[in-house]
Amino acid sequence: MFLRVTLSLSRYLDFVPHATMDTAHHMILYGCQTPYATQGYWDCGKELGTCRDQAKIMYAWARNAPPTKLPKDVGFKVGGDTRINYFVLQIHYGDVKNFRDHHRDCSGLTLRMTSKQPFIAGMYLMMSVDTVIPPGKKVTNADIACTYPSSPMYPFAFRTHTHSLGKVVSGYRVRNGQWTQIGRQSPLLPQAFYPVTNTIDVRNGDILAARCVFTGEGRTTVTQIGGTSSDEMCNFYIMYYMDNTHAVPYMNCGDDGSSELFQNIPSEANIPIPVTPDHMMSMKHESLQEPKREEEVLDQGAHLVEVSDWPEAGLQLGQVSGLALKSNGDLIIFHRGDHVWGINSFNFNGVYQQKDLGPIQQSTIMVVDPVKGKVLKASGRNMFYMPHGITTDKDDNYWVTDVALHQVFKLSSDGKDRQLLVLGEAFEPGSDKKHFCQPTDVAVDPVTGNVYVSDGYCNSRILKFSPEGKYISHWGSSDRKRRASFLIPHSLTFLPDKRELCVADRDHGRIQCFMADTGEFVKEIKKEQFGGEVFAIAYSPVQGGLIYAVNGVPPDGQVAPLQGFVINYSTKEILDSFSPDTQEFKLPHDIVVTADGSVFVGDAANLKPLPKFPAQHPVAAVEKMQEPSQKQHQQPLAAPEEKQTTKTAANQSAQGVPTAIITTLLLVPLVLVIAIGVCIRWRRGRMYSGNYDCQVKLEPSGSAGGILGKIRGKAAGSLNLGNFFASHKGYTRHGFDRLSTEGSDLEKDDEDGTDSENEEYSAPPAPMSSS
Repeated sequence: MFLRVTLSLSRYLDFVPHATMDTAHHMILYGCQTPYATQGYWDCGKELGTCRDQAKIMYAWARNAPPTKLPKDVGFKVGGDTRINYFVLQIHYGDVKNFRDHHRDCSGLTLRMTSKQPFIAGMYLMMSVDTVIPPGKKVTNADIACTYPSSPMYPFAFRTHTHSLGKVVSGYRVRNGQWTQIGRQSPLLPQAFYPVTNTIDVRNGDILAARCVFTGEGRTTVTQIGGTSSDEMCNFYIMYYMDNTHAVPYMNCGDDGSSELFQNIPSEANIPIPVTPDHMMSMKHESLQEPKREEEVLDQGAHLVEVSDWPEAGLQLGQVSGLALKSNGDLIIFHRGDHVWGINSFNFNGVYQQKDLGPIQQSTIMVVDPVKGKVLKASGRNMFYMPHGITTDKDDNYWVTDVALHQVFKLSSDGKDRQLLVLGEAFEPGSDKKHFCQPTDVAVDPVTGNVYVSDGYCNSRILKFSPEGKYISHWGSSDRKRRASFLIPHSLTFLPDKRELCVADRDHGRIQCFMADTGEFVKEIKKEQFGGEVFAIAYSPVQGGLIYAVNGVPPDGQVAPLQGFVINYSTKEILDSFSPDTQEFKLPHDIVVTADGSVFVGDAANLKPLPKFPAQHPVAAVEKMQEPSQKQHQQPLAAPEEKQTTKTAANQSAQGVPTAIITTLLLVPLVLVIAIGVCIRWRRGRMYSGNYDCQVKLEPSGSAGGILGKIRGKAAGSLNLGNFFASHKGYTRHGFDRLSTEGSDLEKDDEDGTDSENEEYSAPPAPMSSS
């Protein structure tokens, strides 16, 4: 239903819902300049939406939430030049049967209005737009943060919203490194606007930050942000007021918060709020307070976050093609110096075309301190033309591949560049037992010493050799009886505790694992998040086995963000994803993981070619929750250096709709009450065929009215937007945009609920006039 506001200027003071969760899943009141339709009600889930212009959320109700009463002297501005000339009330039914079978439905709202208020209410919506929740993953965070750009605002109420996977949603103001809680609530409780936790203001330069904690347990597929019951949402609403001379009534924030900022979020944001039937029933008479007892903190896991000051000294590197670790943990970097693999480097037969450049004169193998980044040893001068992969054996010897030479080398690690073994013929590509064609990587069995070579760009096969270099076997695309047909096997990792060899099958976008002794296929890991390519993999035996991987850009263009992944070997579940904060991945080419869980990624096309991601330890297991009156939730951060300030602050993206300064035309006592009801009667004779007629009456002040109700009074009063529902059998959600979608019309709630009394708010101290 829509109603046109013809008042020059009005303020709405409170919202009283008339609905139960047994019938209506939730309701949203929008302010519009132009609605999508002009009939009294319509199905906004098909071709039509809510507003033709920007839909401004004024109120939202769900799960038997209580009424919302604004503070004294605070109201939402509508009519006049505010671009809110219509109200559109959108109702989502938890079960479409409630829409079809009820003889009469009177879901709606009562709004109370006046013509003048000194303070203007507004809505700040924080929302995640790209969160992905892996199936089965216990904890996934959606972090949102924006720098506030406007005049001071005073939050007085908040609301949280997710679908069924949300555990807790928290919102904060961050000022000078201190986090102050605005609100925290379980999204499974009645989704009311609750009073803010602290009396605070938000000023220009503050950061507004919010976190939604989800669980993917019970899901078998990836869950993304969307409008259906199988999707999720992460919304944190802040209802605020501002001085009417410079009020901005609608703002929103959709930026992902930086990992560096959210390292310091108070641990309470990770504590789920339990929901019991008693909590649901308590909504009838009182507002909910947070549980006053100890709660388990959700284990956030060891999330990988880039360290910004590594290496401390600059590393002079070319294209980083390979990474490895020595037994003592030192990092080994294999890079191409001043040589670059370009379109003219090889012909169609894989023959190297730039031999006249000579070998790389710089040291191509660098041993680096993994803590400071200091170069400890350099070798590999005048030996290689196009380095690619590197690994070490149990004696710390280097095993490297060169795609230009089509060879595999075993080198001593003493820095003397001694060649202990060479496989393949220099500059001669081939596909027999003695030749390679652009071999990519090597893995060595630490027990038997057997050597595995991924070969490579031309042959797409895995070859197995004895420690002395004697051919043993091979499998891959040339062996049609096996399941392991590769398309550029690009990276290898050996799983010593499982006696397996895993392959990054690059252009098939998958990881395949085989029994090392027999080459027998074991498993495949392929995920949408890989986007069609897996460039490199590494393995750690902790937690039953973790595979670390980086993806790449397919030949037909990027279809997924470039990032790293931490994967549970047994369940194939993605436990974590990570990417640099300082600059994006461009061509992540290899990856290694240290014994303590830190990860290094070699990027072959980046100005900063070697980002480091040290393992982050999870928060404490248990925290005792304070009494609500004591909770300030201010946690000081280490003061950052001035030059780093822009890195820790989120990008400014709060947007507002400027409102004109309107002269109040009339002041009339707050006495007139306008009651508008819509009653819908089904003609059962038409229902059998799937069609029905509805008779709609608008009854302002007891008089009959037309289908379009206009608010003609210039005095204060109340407006009842009741009895609205969609007029299409088989109601669906298609066509909703993200801002106009809350929850799901297909989602059915089992909790019982009751009507509640008004939720009262105490306004923060009135702000001083701006100078």
